[in-house]
This record gives sequence, structure tokens and C-alpha cells, in this order.
Amino acid sequence: MMVEGFKMNLIYFDLYQATRLEKFVTAYGQFLKANGEEPVTWKRASSMDEVLQEADVISLHPVLDKTTYHLINKERLAKMKKEAILINCSRGPVVDEVALVEHLRANPMFRVGLDVFEDEPYMKPGLSEMKNAIIVPHIASASKWTREGMAKLAALNVLGKIKGYPVWSDPNRVDPFLNDNAPAPAACPSIVNSKALGLPVSKL
Repeated sequence: MMVEGFKMNLIYFDLYQATRLEKFVTAYGQFLKANGEEPVTWKRASSMDEVLQEADVISLHPVLDKTTYHLINKERLAKMKKEAILINCSRGPVVDEVALVEHLRANPMFRVGLDVFEDEPYMKPGLSEMKNAIIVPHIASASKWTREGMAKLAALNVLGKIKGYPVWSDPNRVDPFLNDNAPAPAACPSIVNSKALGLPVSKL
């Protein structure tokens, strides 16, 4: 997380309050203060535009649907600081690439980090030539350990369903299933939509 890695204050906008995130940043701030450092803070913005206007680094995480298509367009880019950094952790079409190229050209201190594109695998003309754009392939999970782990979790989900195991109680913590030195728990490790699929609900 950038807050922890760079000791940055957090301003965020979400339709729902991110209580766990707020607690984490609060605890981290207290840890820094206890060690004689300036504590980090968090703030829940009342609108996305408030975040765009105030933040030095903007990280995008929305789902892609009709309401978020070209969420970052010419008008919203203009609201950002001239030296802001934009990172798209969502899907390519959330950002209007034509408007982004124009903004990058007009604002050389503005920077962007992308591994997703509006028309993957292609990019809008000019984007690949921008020196203030960091562009990498969309392969963040393409390590041997990650891909093997994904295959193992999928197989254990199938096995768990066949054996009638409950769904694992914490879908964000699957490391017990990837420990080669101990047997996997008697549960389906990572089926987070168990109710929708009619699977047994975890009682662990």
C-alpha cells in the first residue's frame, strides 16, 4: 500500500465507508507517532472531484460499467494538479486515452502509470511515445509461484465441493492452503460467492 510504503496521507472517495482501510491507516499513524515520526492521516472525501483536486497521487480502483466508462476524461484530468501522478489499477476504458494523451502533452510534469488500455492490447496514438507515461504489460500475476498457487486453489475448491466442505471463513487469507509443509484445511479456500452458487456457508 502506498500509504505505508511512502508514508503518505490518504484521501479517498467511495460510495461505502472503507472502515477497515481507515482503521489500518489510523493504526499505522499511531505506530509512526510512537516511533517519533510524523503520523499519516486519512480523510473520506465527499466527492471524487475533491480527491482529484487535492491528491498528489491518484490510484483508480472502480469496477468498469456504464457509470465508470471514461470516468477520467478531459474535464476531470483538468481538475488534477499539474504535477499529479495517475495510476489506473482498474480497467482500461475507465480512462479516456485520447484525452489522457492530450493532457500528458500539455502537462509534462503530470505522470501516469498504466498496465491496462482502452482497446487492449492496442493503445491510442501517441500514448507509447509519452515520456511521462510508464507503460507495462498486464502481467502482474505472471510469476511461477502465483500461477501455481492459483491452480492449487482452484483444484482445492473443486475437491472441497466434492467432499462437502464449508467455504473458508476468510477469503482474503488463503496462505494456509499454499503451505507445502502442512495439509490444507478442510474447506473450500477461495469461493467468495458461495451463497450465489448455493454452496455451504462456512462455519469455521
